Amino acid sequence: MSSPGVLRRWRPFLTGHLPVLPFVVFALFPFYHMVVTSLKSDAELYNPLKVPLWIEEGPTLAHYGLLAQETLFPRWYLNTLAVSGLTTALSVAIGLLAAYALARLRFRGVIAFGVAIFITYLVPPTLLFLPLAIVVNQLGLSDSLWSLVVTYPTFLVPFNSWLLMGYLRTIPKELEECAMIDGCNRVQALLRIILPVAMPGIICALLFSFTFSWGEFLYSLVFISSAERRTLAVGVVSDLIRGDVFYWGSLMAGAVLASLPIVVVYVLFMDYYVKGLTAGSVKG
Repeated sequence: MSSPGVLRRWRPFLTGHLPVLPFVVFALFPFYHMVVTSLKSDAELYNPLKVPLWIEEGPTLAHYGLLAQETLFPRWYLNTLAVSGLTTALSVAIGLLAAYALARLRFRGVIAFGVAIFITYLVPPTLLFLPLAIVVNQLGLSDSLWSLVVTYPTFLVPFNSWLLMGYLRTIPKELEECAMIDGCNRVQALLRIILPVAMPGIICALLFSFTFSWGEFLYSLVFISSAERRTLAVGVVSDLIRGDVFYWGSLMAGAVLASLPIVVVYVLFMDYYVKGLTAGSVKG
């Protein structure tokens, strides 16, 4: 085969895949290290003569067994799933209604409301810690999962509103106008016409909200004190780090199991996620 033919055959790999390969390796290395560490025995894990990035003495599931039998990991998993599901549904629903009102309705102060939502999104969550703690105490939700369901939307609703507002502006107004001419009111037009068309943007907001709620640490650490009500991020760290003793094998096993739902969700909906982010950045 001629040299130009070989070059033409390998050009897509050399110009497309090869430059991206270092970034892929860099992104996947932490997950690989977590998996390898979680499958090593303690004897190999704490032996400085062993290769840290490879299993030499055979894999073991002892660290996963410790999580299931000697900790409240299953309960933490269910707590995190419940909080993430409720928070995601609530924040996306509120954000969608706010975004629709700001993108479609015309009323006094609509521009100011849009700017206020964007500014609220820029406020660091740590600055809202004290006022939210006061609200949680006054509502009697301390040491309850409902304290997280109440506080997480304060960060998620502004972002979802801002994201969906940009996406809804790319949808032609004629779609809902035709539906309203045919007899639909505004709510019916939103649910039957706009909602299916805006599904990529909604899925993008769902993924962001679920990811944030699943991995949030600070508020869960402060608002929840009972061991059985903790979420994964707090439970694994607080139970497997005792003073200066780190149970690295079990910590990595917990990290692997905690990351699996996020990995699965993003693999299934990555196309919608990218489409929702890019379409909401411009107005069609």
